[in-house]
Amino acid sequence: QVQLVESGGGLVQAGDSLRLSCAASGRTFSNYAMGWFRQAPGKEREFVAVISWTSSVTYYADSVKGRFTISRDNAKNTVYLQMNSLRPEGRGVYYCGGGTSSPSLRDGGGRFWGRGTQVTDSS
Repeated sequence: QVQLVESGGGLVQAGDSLRLSCAASGRTFSNYAMGWFRQAPGKEREFVAVISWTSSVTYYADSVKGRFTISRDNAKNTVYLQMNSLRPEGRGVYYCGGGTSSPSLRDGGGRFWGRGTQVTDSS
């Protein structure tokens, strides 16, 4: 099993940038596709971005394309989400998750999850 701990959330205003981090421990991190998902207040958790274990393949939700960038450092067992030009609808709890393939993770087939980090709109 892989344990995940997210960090980097906080108070933001529209237009701000923020970088989230997800540190993994346990089984070999580099074997898994990793991703970020967001749950806004009163809504279901939704896909934001996914990256393959080699970083060769990435998927993004249409709402974040061109503004968010997912990356990973397998040597540090960490996956990142750089968020630029944040919008009010981007607030919520951001969860890091992992799965056996990028497409399955993107479609909700996560095998393990962190507890999330909160991004709050300060306006």
